[in-house]
Amino acid sequence: MSGYWDLLDGYRRFRAHDWARQRGRWEELGSGQNPRVMVIACSDSRVDPAQIFDTSPGEIFVVRNIANLVPPFELDGSRHGVSAALEFAVTQLEVSDIVVMGHGSCGGVEAALSRRFAGRAPGAGGFIAHWVDMLDEARDEIVAKYGMGPAAIRELELETVRVSLHNLRTFPCIPEREKAGTLKLHGAYFAIADGKLHLMDESGQFSAA
Repeated sequence: MSGYWDLLDGYRRFRAHDWARQRGRWEELGSGQNPRVMVIACSDSRVDPAQIFDTSPGEIFVVRNIANLVPPFELDGSRHGVSAALEFAVTQLEVSDIVVMGHGSCGGVEAALSRRFAGRAPGAGGFIAHWVDMLDEARDEIVAKYGMGPAAIRELELETVRVSLHNLRTFPCIPEREKAGTLKLHGAYFAIADGKLHLMDESGQFSAA
């Protein structure tokens, strides 16, 4: 497993090989970025969107957080990192597509399903509990139907994508651009064990890409 010093060794390899090979690209990016796609993914170390989609530097604008969740549009005076990134991507970079990508073996989903951080203080699990409680309604419906086993986990992993897509549309800048045809939303799910990507159709169902 890589530690801090291993990362520096990796940087030196990057500098000697990939950066040198794409030096012109990096010089171009030095004056600005123009990605066409925003990807909202989980912070999980196994699901790097740039690796999964085999992209070059500057091609995707990425936000990663626990369980790839998008909170609803809120005016509560708090600082909203996902909302700020979304606002920047849509209104400033004017991306044409947003992809919400869930994944298998998601620890955030497991926490939402088990509610193992419920009642914890912030800093001791409370931040996690309050973040994944965005899934509470879906979680209760899934538990009622599937119980607490692997099927429930898989269903809730898929539901993170549907919940985030629903919440995206609570931001006024999203539906107005969808209506104008300048922005499209997409759902995806990456199965870590077999490396397969599944895409969500208009009915909310997933199938292999």
